[in-house]
Amino acid sequence: MEEQQQQRIFNIEKIYVKDLSLEISDATLVFMEPEAPKIDMQMHIDDKNVKESMYEVVLTVTITVTTKDKTLFLIEVQQAGVFQIINIAEEDMLPILNIVCPNVIVPYMRETISDIVTRAGFPPVILSPVNFEALFNESKQKAMANGSDQPVNTTKRLCACQYHRNFIDNEI
Repeated sequence: MEEQQQQRIFNIEKIYVKDLSLEISDATLVFMEPEAPKIDMQMHIDDKNVKESMYEVVLTVTITVTTKDKTLFLIEVQQAGVFQIINIAEEDMLPILNIVCPNVIVPYMRETISDIVTRAGFPPVILSPVNFEALFNESKQKAMANGSDQPVNTTKRLCACQYHRNFIDNEI
């Protein structure tokens, strides 16, 4: 009986889109923009204990697509998950909430972003794989350098790259 009480449990209860925003400035002219835009992608992780042994982890991704001085579109998605976590040592909770849970959420986030951007009339933006363990360890090292032993969830700039697309097919 004691063995059952000490069994470690990690269950995915629900994965869902918590918030979604798409802004296209000057939508009709955006599709005629000849210049290849740049993408800036930022990611943030939040977690909270919603009730005994139930945790909500929210992964927020903000993508800004720009040309020289003009924002073509901005998308922000909060993909969330509710996880049941039982009999996990306190020192293991931060890695689970900041590494394991985001790794579960990312495929859903990737699909949501790609789908919304495509439905808006743009070529899909595919979220690259994210090494949450490296981000967590980096955050932990920064916290230790600042005299704290707890990593801080900070916005992380993940990508600044070219976004190649052809909005208008000139070969009609």
